Amino acid sequence: MKIVLKNVNLLHPEQKINEKGKDILLINGVINNIGSLSKEDLADAKVFDFSGKYVVPGFFDMHVHLREPGREDEETVVKGCNAAANGGITGIACMPNTEPAIDSAEVVEFIKKQAAGHLVDVNVIAAATLGRKGEIISPMAELREAGVVGFSDDGAAIKTSAILKRALEYSMMYNLPIIEHCEDEALAGGAMNEGVNSTMLGLPPIPSIAEDLIVMRDIIIGEYTGGKVHIAHISTKRAVEMVREAKKKGIRITAETTPHHFTLTDDAVKTYDTNTKMNPPLRTQKDVNEILTGLKDGTIDCIASDHAPHSPEEKEVEFDHAPNGITGIETEIGLALSELVHKKILSLDELINKLSINPRKILNLPIPKFEEGQPANFTILDIEEIWTVDLSKSKSKSKNSPFDKRLLTGRPIAVMNNGKMFYEDKFADL
Repeated sequence: MKIVLKNVNLLHPEQKINEKGKDILLINGVINNIGSLSKEDLADAKVFDFSGKYVVPGFFDMHVHLREPGREDEETVVKGCNAAANGGITGIACMPNTEPAIDSAEVVEFIKKQAAGHLVDVNVIAAATLGRKGEIISPMAELREAGVVGFSDDGAAIKTSAILKRALEYSMMYNLPIIEHCEDEALAGGAMNEGVNSTMLGLPPIPSIAEDLIVMRDIIIGEYTGGKVHIAHISTKRAVEMVREAKKKGIRITAETTPHHFTLTDDAVKTYDTNTKMNPPLRTQKDVNEILTGLKDGTIDCIASDHAPHSPEEKEVEFDHAPNGITGIETEIGLALSELVHKKILSLDELINKLSINPRKILNLPIPKFEEGQPANFTILDIEEIWTVDLSKSKSKSKNSPFDKRLLTGRPIAVMNNGKMFYEDKFADL
């Protein structure tokens, strides 16, 4: 099958490619020619006129909750992958807080079987400890052999310094990161960020130091062991400052943030909408400003959605009793283009690094290439389209997002990977 992408702008910062008005010929999902195509190339080809659109290396979300196994009422592997494709993502890493936790090769193999044949690549983050209980290291060698790309007790920090030290020492043998949800258990348990708003709203607070203390601990132990520490969904000013200083010292630390943590503050909680309840919680404008600075100066390496589906009956309760988390994999690119690129916080090149290149580097995954003979792994962007988020059209099984009806500028219009294309709301073979 021959496919032609007509008159596209190619942008690949890792390969230093920035070219406009190019044609791409794909044959059976593989790049055959890039440039100006001949009549012979165009013969019998299906042509997509993407004039003015950007073709970039397929975006990768390294923090997604697929809920399967155990909570298929909230999300499944296939539904989560459909949502990812709809959101312009061609690869994801799924987190281990499933039921049972991803702490054995059997669970890893089950998830991979569910994802087999999909456009979206599913990579697995395994639990760092058995059952994510923070007591006994998981069988890392077995899990690595099964193909996992990192370890985490996501949903909670690794419980003790001793276990974290041991986990880092073992993971170093495979050059895999320990991905940390940084929150001091003794300071956790609230419903929103501690501050003026939590006092006014009468909601139990979570102080920002709950995150800061664990980030500080992890940096120190990471420095001592030489292991790879990745800070998930960083949200506080002090945490960003500590990661910045750690990087200057050469400590092997990376960090991600989420769109909701660079677009919203705890003012959003004033509506008591449970879709504004998440962990880490929405913080203050000072925290948001530092996250934006951290994105700009490279302190924060990646943007990830922390896609956390919940069923309506779980979220439609009193704020205190609602579970943490929002769906986000279908809105993260639109939010990033609107709030970062169009507001000149990041260039489009820099955004591609945060959403495609850096996450794959952290997880030791191959980076898609724009070269003849390489499989097409593309996200196609219209960076000027103005659109409104409509959760009724979401491909996720759950719809718990605070961004419904938000006006955005820029969106993904198609993705290609694994010999498949998602375009105009449907999947097709290439």
